[in-house]
Amino acid sequence: MYKTVLVPIDMAHLAEGKANVTLAASYGAQGAKVILLNVVEDIPNWAAIDLPAGLLEKSVESIRAQLQEIAKASGSKMDVDVRTGHSYNTILEVAEKSKADLIIIASHRPGLQDYFLGSTAAKVVRHANCSVLVVR
Repeated sequence: MYKTVLVPIDMAHLAEGKANVTLAASYGAQGAKVILLNVVEDIPNWAAIDLPAGLLEKSVESIRAQLQEIAKASGSKMDVDVRTGHSYNTILEVAEKSKADLIIIASHRPGLQDYFLGSTAAKVVRHANCSVLVVR
């Protein structure tokens, strides 16, 4: 059983994320710390100029509220973390800082672009210093 479980959730694939929250509860030891994480991709400055002021902050707060609802619905105490940055780098950074024993991450069916560039899940698997469970 794991003491600290990190569950990155892509808000575009919320159903898979909710399923992973259930898995996290079953893989964690009694009293395990479960962290729900969403990474909002940074908006480049050249693109941010044309967007309404405060859009990123509103997006982060909206996502935080959604993750808190998911945590509440699970019936277990879970931490919620929303950050901005590059997905796989941020996931690995949070896993390292929180001393995660396990990362449970969803993965889509790979397309041709993933064979050349690699998906976020594949990069996390290759570079994580802890166990990673990839769920399809």
